[in-house]
Amino acid sequence: MSETEPIVLPLARKASGDSNQTDTSSRRGGIAFDRGELNQILDVYGRKVASGEWRDYAIDSLGEKAVFSVFRRSSECPLYRIEKAPKLARRQGAYSVIAATGLILKRGHDLARVLRALDKGLRLVEA
Repeated sequence: MSETEPIVLPLARKASGDSNQTDTSSRRGGIAFDRGELNQILDVYGRKVASGEWRDYAIDSLGEKAVFSVFRRSSECPLYRIEKAPKLARRQGAYSVIAATGLILKRGHDLARVLRALDKGLRLVEA
């Protein structure tokens, strides 16, 4: 191999117009969070980690939805799941926050508004 020879990866495909080849988006699994959505989610996650409530997370890109799972400990089931399901965008909204029990805490079209369900602060209760 010479120094001027390009490195060719085994999974890289040439754009030859062959209809049998698939693009990278269909190979990766489909739906994913974009950079802006991840920034909003990680802002909430950072605040909760700083307060000691959360410790770990996982991101899954599935065929029909993207899931951001939040854990108290990595060995447990997720406390909350933040899901993006574009198929529901016209009806209930693409974004939802789901508790560990499966209860949908908030669903909507705006991610920032949906994430407010996780930011419930302390409230003064009078007796």
